[in-house]
Amino acid sequence: MTGPDVIPTRSAALEALAKFAPRAGHLYALQRNYDLGADQHDNVSQLSPYIRHRLITEQEVLDAVLAHHSPQDAQKFIAEVFWRTYWKGWLEMRPDVWKQYQSDLTQAWNNVQTQSGLRSRWQDACMGQTGIVCFDHWARELAQTGYLHNHARMWFASIWIFTLKLPWVLGADFFLRHLLDGDCASNTLSWRWVAGLQTRGKHYLAEPENIARFTKGRFRPQAGDLDTDAQPLDGPMPPDPSAPPTAQDIDLTRPSALLLHMDDLAPDDLLDQGLRPMVTIMLPPSERMTPLRMSDKVQTFRSAALLDVTNRLADLLGDVVTCAPGQTLAAAKAAGAEQIVTHYAPTGPVADNLAQIDGLPLHQALRPFDARAWPYATKGFFKFKDKIPALLAAMRDKAPA
Repeated sequence: MTGPDVIPTRSAALEALAKFAPRAGHLYALQRNYDLGADQHDNVSQLSPYIRHRLITEQEVLDAVLAHHSPQDAQKFIAEVFWRTYWKGWLEMRPDVWKQYQSDLTQAWNNVQTQSGLRSRWQDACMGQTGIVCFDHWARELAQTGYLHNHARMWFASIWIFTLKLPWVLGADFFLRHLLDGDCASNTLSWRWVAGLQTRGKHYLAEPENIARFTKGRFRPQAGDLDTDAQPLDGPMPPDPSAPPTAQDIDLTRPSALLLHMDDLAPDDLLDQGLRPMVTIMLPPSERMTPLRMSDKVQTFRSAALLDVTNRLADLLGDVVTCAPGQTLAAAKAAGAEQIVTHYAPTGPVADNLAQIDGLPLHQALRPFDARAWPYATKGFFKFKDKIPALLAAMRDKAPA
């Protein structure tokens, strides 16, 4: 299995977007739910690794699609773009959900190391050796390609939780370690949704007939292969939302260090507004997402994407250095910077790393696209979805985000 050809550069992202945008309307709506195999994902955009790291931004994607389609014709794809935004906003206002996930994952990993039965079942699932043909195929496809069709992700998570009876946090960790588009908010909250913890009492059960239909018969689980009667998991209610972050004014003429991190690799807007950094600091891809080792495929993609930014904008970035979080302050001060400027890092490992920086003002530029959308992520997605027409209108009236 080779999977999608995801080259970690902005030029490749723009090329993939231009290729997909004309197909983002009725054709996408008809075909998007079909998982046709690792080398047959042309019915979906395959843009998620680029959007996740913002080699291209959500606004650029939506602008390109709306150049070919009306909002009505492209509503299914537009909703998928906004799902990612919704998840980020929802978690940003409830960071304790991420902290609880990390705590539960630590406990689950301790259990794997001390309980031989759990360890054996977990290993079989990760290696695609459970005997459930479709699940085993998806486990191997993910490990080999760094990608899974969204429908396959839902089936996989459901089987992991309800048929194999494995802790959901270990499944979410498996995804984060291997997905090129692995994102703390989308991944954690999607697994919670499948489990029935996100929308209380409503879980997602993989059905043999559904799998057979939407894989066009590639997989046909037999009766009894899957638990189709399982009850949703029980757990505490999510906390009430806190206030969302707000945009701040940043004096970009002040001597600055620009900090690049894997959550946002499009500093073009800051440079267009006049930022001329004395030094550009690259934070290497974080390992703090998991107690285990991130896949080589993911880490290689992220490192190459960071390098692409500095190669593409070399004339505007000043000296470029790679620093661990603890070295960032010294590098900025050595260059004569009076502040550090970066794009906002949402809840997750990068935000945790940025919180360690102390000694110079750290300014995080919140994109207008996020600032407008995140405050609406207080309840379920369908309440948020009602705001999409207004968000699209505001997006097209404002400066690029």
